[in-house]
Amino acid sequence: MKLKLATVAVTTIFLAACTTDPYTGQQKISNTAGGATLGALAGAGLGTLAGGDDRRNALIGAGIGALAGGAVGNYMDRQENELRAQLQGSGVSVTRVGNSIVLNMPSNITFDTDESDVKPQFYNTLNSVALVLKKFNQSLVDVTGHTDSTGSDSYNLGLSQRRAQSVFQYLVSQGNNPQRFYVRGAGESQPIADNGSEAGRAANRRVEIRIVPLS
Repeated sequence: MKLKLATVAVTTIFLAACTTDPYTGQQKISNTAGGATLGALAGAGLGTLAGGDDRRNALIGAGIGALAGGAVGNYMDRQENELRAQLQGSGVSVTRVGNSIVLNMPSNITFDTDESDVKPQFYNTLNSVALVLKKFNQSLVDVTGHTDSTGSDSYNLGLSQRRAQSVFQYLVSQGNNPQRFYVRGAGESQPIADNGSEAGRAANRRVEIRIVPLS
């Protein structure tokens, strides 16, 4: 089974609506804020996951049904609840934006400095994510690596790609269908905090998983 991986440089808009600590695991955006953010994403050409049409067609062709109407919100509500329960206290935040779910995995718990191999102590957390993704297989998944601004643009881009790829490979190794995924590195291009401080740089070093319904 072949998986096409691509790298794109885009600006993450939906995190601008988050005002709490990105690593508390308890963030949730109101429906109003989420709807406004999704509208902004659509206006920027980011209303659907990259490669969404290809993935959607492949999954439907494989017999995985698409969600429709009111089933979408209920499905994502249940998936969000399970992720929050599984990831409580893990250091991974779960943020709801409309019908999207964003998992923010800070690098201090996922990778050693300047490394792209997942830390063994993080396996249990990824196992929890993998289990929920397997249960709720009517969704598409973006895995995006991010870095701080230390170092060259090209090096940071490569490191972010390798880290995203490592997380993707682990989730697939636990039985998830690779056709659901799109993997990319954003390097230092999408900070969520000020790179002028160590705390800000630490927040920017992360892997994000964005989950949207197959609809």
